[in-house]
Amino acid sequence: MSTWREQQRADRITDREQARLDATAQSERRMAERAALAAQQREDAAALVAQRTAAQAARQAKRAARWAALAGWLATHRVDGPIYLLGVAAAVLAVPAMARHGVEVYGSALGVVLPVISELGMWAFAVAVQLARQTPGRPVWALQAGIWVFAGYGFALNLMDGLRHGWSAGLLMGLVSIAGVIAHQLAVAAPRRTAVEKAAAKLERQALAKTMKIRAAAIRHAVGEIDHTGTATLVFAPGRYEISRRGRLTEVPVSLADEVSRWLAQQDRPSITRGADSDGSGAVAVLDQPVEQRESTPRRRTIRAPKTRTDEELEAEFLALVKAGDLNPTSAESIRKTLKCAPQKARKLRDQFKGDAK
Repeated sequence: MSTWREQQRADRITDREQARLDATAQSERRMAERAALAAQQREDAAALVAQRTAAQAARQAKRAARWAALAGWLATHRVDGPIYLLGVAAAVLAVPAMARHGVEVYGSALGVVLPVISELGMWAFAVAVQLARQTPGRPVWALQAGIWVFAGYGFALNLMDGLRHGWSAGLLMGLVSIAGVIAHQLAVAAPRRTAVEKAAAKLERQALAKTMKIRAAAIRHAVGEIDHTGTATLVFAPGRYEISRRGRLTEVPVSLADEVSRWLAQQDRPSITRGADSDGSGAVAVLDQPVEQRESTPRRRTIRAPKTRTDEELEAEFLALVKAGDLNPTSAESIRKTLKCAPQKARKLRDQFKGDAK
């Protein structure tokens, strides 16, 4: 009997110990879970703070970029920016007046379209002039005529509208309507050039004019070559020429050294062998192919077809010379003289180089 009781007592002790161990383990699990939850909360809070910081930095960077872009735009357009503001101010005064005048004249709401003709017409031509000037050599006189036609039309409409209140009011309204476009043409569409730019442009015009005169004279003196199909081709005599006041070409004499250099360039390069001189004192260089002596009487020049280069070949030579630093790529005259090409092609290469540099 006593053994059974002792066994029960031992079992109860064991059960209490197990319960205590279970409670301890459960308490430790709860503590670990709370610690893990707290660590996760701290990590989430840190990630949220980092995200907010990154978002704030991105907003600040975007704001700084916008301000920098605005500052750059203002620096680039420090002249035309105020001019456009002047145009906006003139439009704010003139457009409502013309809209009201249009409603009164036409007797319907369709009269509000009148400012499109009286105010926006001249601005459309003004912007067209500014864009056209970006292409060198493009004429803009027709666009400028459109500006002044529409500006006169707008001035007359505003003048007549203001005359109902007196001459001063009419002149005021007329001048206000065209003040913006006049300022735009003076300051933005036709900016003043420096003395160096004017001199370079003058020299380029003179070179182009002389080149065109010589080309016209060369066409007049060219002969025609007709093939078996009846197709006619102009054949020119290459060389160096001067043009007289009457438009006649006169060939410029070429020195003997230039003639020899030209002849050697046209022939296959001969090999050079060594031989003894007449007295045996040393070796001299002898050409395998003897050079023919020049005739005492000038021979008639043989008319040859001019050597032409494709645009790709001309552009490749231009890029090679630019890379070597042998010409000024921003001067059409330098390109023409170095490559010996037409002025139009020289200006085209210069414009392509400027466009690629931008």
